[in-house]
Amino acid sequence: MATQAFEEIVEDFEFLDDWEERYAHVIELGKAMAPLDEALKVPATKVDGCASQVWLHPKIEDGVFSFEGDSDAMIVRGLVAVLAKLYNGVPVEAVVKVDALAEMTRLGLNEHLSAQRSNGVRAMIERIRTVAQAALSA
Repeated sequence: MATQAFEEIVEDFEFLDDWEERYAHVIELGKAMAPLDEALKVPATKVDGCASQVWLHPKIEDGVFSFEGDSDAMIVRGLVAVLAKLYNGVPVEAVVKVDALAEMTRLGLNEHLSAQRSNGVRAMIERIRTVAQAALSA
């Protein structure tokens, strides 16, 4: 259950032959993402469990989930952009049903990320799911 924006990344990855090209594409996605306002880089938006610094600022408007994010590491910023493509625009009740790790596996990212980066991705996904679940419980 992926968004069209995420499916476009999957299609792009099918045309990239090796991991270095895919890695560069993830970095480019991060560079293309609007920077997070410095005022939003606060302890409440910081994601624990990431080796680099990561901030996610989720929003739910009219039952639709989205988030802005940033990181001080280029590849992680790219991973934030990939997760934004996966989750932004999804109804909040569907956010908790997204199997993000399975979707990320379609990109072949798991095989090439360090254990610390993989843990960081899981921490970001957990933060997103926690926010969505809290909104549903409210």
